[in-house]
Amino acid sequence: MHAIRAAAALTLAAALLAVPVRAAGQQRTSDELAGHPPAPVPPAVVTRDVDNRATVRAVRIAEPLQIDGRLDESVFSSVLPISDFVQTDPDHGAPATEKTDVWLFFDDDNIYVVGRCWETEPDRLVANEMRRDNVTIVRNDNFAWSFDTFHDHRNGVLFEVNPIGGRIDGQVTNESQVNLDWNPIWDFATGYFDGGYVVEAAIPFKSLRYRPGREQVWGFQARRTNRWKNEVSYLTPVPPAFINNGHFRSSLHAAIVDLEAPPASRLVEIKPYAIGDLSSDLVSAEPFSNDIGGSGGVDVKYGITQNLTADFTVNTDFAQVEADEAQVNLTRFSLFFPEKREFFLENQGLFAFGGAGAGPFGGGDTPVLFYSRNIGLHDGREIPIDAGARLTGRVGAFNVGVLNIQTGDSDAGGDPAAAVAATNFSVVRLKRDLLRRSSVGAIATRRSVARDGRGAAETYGVDGAFGFYDALTINTYWATTRRERPPIGLPGDDPDDVSYRGHLDYAGDRYGVELERLVVGADFNPEVGFLRREDFARSLGVFRFSPRPRSIDAIRRFVWEARFDSYDSRSRAGRLDTELLQGQFAMEFENSDRLQVDYIRSNEYVDRPYDVAGVAGLEVGAGGYRFQDVQVGYQLGQQRRFSGEITAQHGGFFGGTKTTIGFGRRQGFSGGRLEITPRVSFEPGVQLNWISIPAGDVMATLVTTRTTVTFTPFLFASALIQYNSAANDASANVRLRWEYQPGSELFIVYNEQRDTLARRFPMLENRAFIVKINRLFRF
Repeated sequence: MHAIRAAAALTLAAALLAVPVRAAGQQRTSDELAGHPPAPVPPAVVTRDVDNRATVRAVRIAEPLQIDGRLDESVFSSVLPISDFVQTDPDHGAPATEKTDVWLFFDDDNIYVVGRCWETEPDRLVANEMRRDNVTIVRNDNFAWSFDTFHDHRNGVLFEVNPIGGRIDGQVTNESQVNLDWNPIWDFATGYFDGGYVVEAAIPFKSLRYRPGREQVWGFQARRTNRWKNEVSYLTPVPPAFINNGHFRSSLHAAIVDLEAPPASRLVEIKPYAIGDLSSDLVSAEPFSNDIGGSGGVDVKYGITQNLTADFTVNTDFAQVEADEAQVNLTRFSLFFPEKREFFLENQGLFAFGGAGAGPFGGGDTPVLFYSRNIGLHDGREIPIDAGARLTGRVGAFNVGVLNIQTGDSDAGGDPAAAVAATNFSVVRLKRDLLRRSSVGAIATRRSVARDGRGAAETYGVDGAFGFYDALTINTYWATTRRERPPIGLPGDDPDDVSYRGHLDYAGDRYGVELERLVVGADFNPEVGFLRREDFARSLGVFRFSPRPRSIDAIRRFVWEARFDSYDSRSRAGRLDTELLQGQFAMEFENSDRLQVDYIRSNEYVDRPYDVAGVAGLEVGAGGYRFQDVQVGYQLGQQRRFSGEITAQHGGFFGGTKTTIGFGRRQGFSGGRLEITPRVSFEPGVQLNWISIPAGDVMATLVTTRTTVTFTPFLFASALIQYNSAANDASANVRLRWEYQPGSELFIVYNEQRDTLARRFPMLENRAFIVKINRLFRF
């Protein structure tokens, strides 16, 4: 009798906590064997356990929702919403101060997500961005959600919408790497009510990938950002270390049950394009003026299986892509420019290797083994892409990425020295998930003609990423490069062509530790990748203490950080090339402003002279240098009509001094923003460098301004104007983009570049007027 009562009590407790009870002899599920939580018992609408982990139920509806931003269908009265969000910041674990209601519905074609965001002071909502995938949307009030459609607790897709219809969609890989250039077809609308705003979305099952089978269990997370309060809350608890990207962390998602997905249909998308242009180039080897041109091409997407998709491109053109933002290079190392071309951006995270970043600012000094800007671009000049194919998805337990691109030859306008031969580029990437948040993988790349024209170049590597608990990650890799015909001067025996890395990162809220050992051999050269710095062995240690004071109302968090960074030469008997000692103090205020002070002591050895900022004659000579500098920055909160970071830096610089004043953001000098109206914005970026060294003095100036007028979430015009005194260059990139139907776009683009050293008004070097239209056909 006691055994029966105990069993009954256990069953009742399990039902209340939504934890299933396994009968004697019942086999463990695949999730349990992989270390994941067991499949939850379906709740009425939402059930939470003692740790506030949630299970939610998707509700089938008989009629499609009208996506209009108004909750006037009867289903919103008959089905209770999912609510009770939990703060991540500022008061971790406390109930959210503003209520958020969520509904999950589905029918045979779509899954619907509806958010009703209550607001006690609607007049204080911050919403000033309508362009798709613009990061300013994250800085607005917004409602966000994410799906882990494979329920693998590591990958997912995310969606974010602000009150005026600005939206973000993206793919998340390994709970950390996000690709915002995944642009699926989905419908949405926003609307206001007396107590806040509403977001309605209908996402076709055809736009998502998921496991085979009608009955599905997905992961789900929802986030509410209240910008004027600087408060972030989630459906399920998220550690403070992941304030804004908690919806990346699939392992913390709630589980959706009772969801039924239609049988997989074979996705076929065909997207032809046509383009016409009027262009001039007055500085090429064969100048021309007002030449009329035109071409066409096509992109095709084909679903081989539910989880494996092939993409094909013929006569690819990227004329609509925004110009690169200018940078001033004061170092002796290469600059990283982000990829902006749509074909290469989709599924970009799958090709990431060894923990190296390929986002807006690259991966620092960690080699990037696949850097897609090596394809179709050469020294900043476009090379024609004849055709290409890509295969991405899942095969069994493996994530698979295969890419092959054929580029044409280019005679560089008749300049033999700059001619580029036709080249084939190949990339193969495999990755297998392990345990809860870990994976191992391999990559191989090949370029049929190396940059110096001497035979093929290949790269091979293996890597592992291991996640422990919620905040500890370890990344490691080993890679090598091979040349069919080594360059002249490269040793034939035992070349130093290996790179490897071990990196530990503990990203807690109160404490943080980062340790790294990175080695790049003197002959390591990934020719389809990016190498900022060569021939070094790096040792890095970073230690952070960031308490949240309870007794100071105006300050949310203090940050103290110490960093030691050293680079030894591999080929020169371990000679010290760079040593940096850095101390940082920062205060994060309740209004989201931030004050930061950095002290840096540098020890540098320059093995060969280089020109600062590319200015001829302004040479830093070979030898050793010791200097120190101080930088102060103040970040204006994102909720302000005028935001951005003001910085000032002064100190030594290779035997002289350097003073820098800037406005924008610390990495890259854009990011300042002045809101004229919610539809009109001005984004200024300024960097002024006064440099004095024994070789001479110079003032290097960089000015970047972007003006944007947004008519609707589907139609906007922008103008990027840039001036770079070091390059004696002024440029303009003006673009109009209209998504006239989902997935189909019209672009009108004007580009111009001028030489600022000309005696008269800056002399025209080149310009182009381009019209491009594409049309998506979906079957």
